[in-house]
Amino acid sequence: MADNFKKIMIVAGEASGDLHSAKLVSAFQELEPDQVFEFFGAAGPEMRKAGVRPVVESDSISIVGLPEILRALPMFINIFRRLIAAADTGRPEAVVLVDFPDFNLRLARALKRRGHRIIYYISPQIWAWRKYRINILKKYVDLIISILPFEKSWYMQNGVKHVEYVGNPLVSEVKPSCNRAEFCDRHGLDSRRPVITLLPGSRSAEISRIAPILAAAAEQMRRDQPDLQFVFAVKEGKGQFVREVIGLENQGFIKVVEGETYDALAASDVAAVTSGTATFEAALLGVPSVIVYRASKINYTLLRPLINVEHFGLINLIAGKRIVKELIQGDFTPLAVAEEINRLLNPDIASEVKSQITEAVSLLGSGGASRRAAEAILTLIRKGSG
Repeated sequence: MADNFKKIMIVAGEASGDLHSAKLVSAFQELEPDQVFEFFGAAGPEMRKAGVRPVVESDSISIVGLPEILRALPMFINIFRRLIAAADTGRPEAVVLVDFPDFNLRLARALKRRGHRIIYYISPQIWAWRKYRINILKKYVDLIISILPFEKSWYMQNGVKHVEYVGNPLVSEVKPSCNRAEFCDRHGLDSRRPVITLLPGSRSAEISRIAPILAAAAEQMRRDQPDLQFVFAVKEGKGQFVREVIGLENQGFIKVVEGETYDALAASDVAAVTSGTATFEAALLGVPSVIVYRASKINYTLLRPLINVEHFGLINLIAGKRIVKELIQGDFTPLAVAEEINRLLNPDIASEVKSQITEAVSLLGSGGASRRAAEAILTLIRKGSG
């Protein structure tokens, strides 16, 4: 392959992976502006905008839970085969798998066996659950790129040497586009009154289980404190679904906003956030929050024994202690949410929580993770080509 032409396959399967992959593509192009790149793979809207040719459009392949995966199995088999065929035909200099472990770990094994160079960016959280998957990373992945500060030492202690920590890309990416006053003006809110942001998740199954409980907590708090203002922040295209799930009667005092999560969080005094990347985004924006989650009973029963960490929230894992309260499964009730939000509305308590959040976030460095990840990938490619 000519020195000035590089093919790189990228496979992402969720909205967060799509965003991180798009930033990675931009970093490649900034690092080597004279290089001709061809990017292709499983691409969401952000990757496509960045110039990634979609073998598969990954917008609709994010699945939660074993029953959902089983129902979607024919679709996943089809996607799996299409990506393998694309890799074999295109012969990229590297295949970059981004998060999405249930799918990408299987793809890593299949592609490595077919002679492809495999890089895993945003490594699977096997330190949290299903640790046995480490054997796949040892055998079938050439480089693991980590974005959490404790991961590299954990991998090294467990016999995985090919790991590089680059920092967390969200440090550079999580920025509001407006201030509190502007956000409130845009949505008919009073910036002088408390604003509470509720994040019910990004997937329909999550929203169906979580949004009604958050709405019930908001309704309960509103009865006692009429000055409180509530905002449901959801990704683009999920607004109407959330309105239907929480019921039209709640719309009088709950605002539903789409595609403005960072602005909503930055404008809020307190947030209730569904476990996942959003809990970390809230921390980066310095918002006191409560982490919530409820899986289906069958999913929780099947998966809980496989989880081996003390905390669910990423910010708590980074801090090494519980600085943000977690209400998971049976503990996640309207009353429990209301009590914790009320506690965090106390200025003294909020100030202490913010201080602890700031201390934990400082462990992630000052940004530049996408660029460092691109540098690590290009270094590996050069070594393999030399």
